[in-house]
Amino acid sequence: MHWDFALILIFFATAVPLLGLRRIRHLMRMPETTKRNRLALYASTVAFQWFAVALICWRVQAHQIPLLDLGLGVPRPGLTAIVTILLSVLVLAYQLVSLRTISTHPELVRGMLPQIALKIFPQDSTERLAFFAVVVTVAICEEWIYRGFAQTVFQDSSGGMILAGIAGSAVLFALAHLYQGMRGVFTTFIVGVLFSLIRAWTGSLMAPLVAHFITDIVAGFLAPPRFRAALTVNAGRTGNSVPGVSS
Repeated sequence: MHWDFALILIFFATAVPLLGLRRIRHLMRMPETTKRNRLALYASTVAFQWFAVALICWRVQAHQIPLLDLGLGVPRPGLTAIVTILLSVLVLAYQLVSLRTISTHPELVRGMLPQIALKIFPQDSTERLAFFAVVVTVAICEEWIYRGFAQTVFQDSSGGMILAGIAGSAVLFALAHLYQGMRGVFTTFIVGVLFSLIRAWTGSLMAPLVAHFITDIVAGFLAPPRFRAALTVNAGRTGNSVPGVSS
């Protein structure tokens, strides 16, 4: 493994999870998040992710690694199209069922994730437009970083073992979501394994990229009112108040 690749992977395995955890803890300590807070979060996320992609592209080009080897292509168009459609339908169906469950079984809504969602998800049309840019950025950049770059580096460094690439990529992807708690890390690891398997099978980032986009856009646009309603119901049962957000 090239030394610069190793440094990049170490950074994503240590600094990224810790910085994300620190940022979320700071937001959770705030009684409310304002529109300015959320827009600043969106802007910094977009800036960091594109900077990381630019850095990785620079080092990849320095080592003359073909971009096709990193999933930036569609070597098997027919298979990729079919898998992209099927995975997108599966992800969308899962998201819609999960949202319905939130509405019908509010008692299941607990833990950090609903509180985080109400802190960071958009509240008006301006924020939704900015959040759309975040979702596009995250889908492209994270798939390139984890399923493109990291998966290829782990696989090549293990002598071409596909499972090593899948496992290494999934672990890094899960660690990046440490701020979601252990349940979120586990769920993200499973998603990471699935996406990495599909990237290895099709040779392309297309299917996981589209599925990633659908997952985040549905959650960001449709989940907040359902979380808020569920937490209000639960608060009424316990006599506690629900943390709010302000614009």
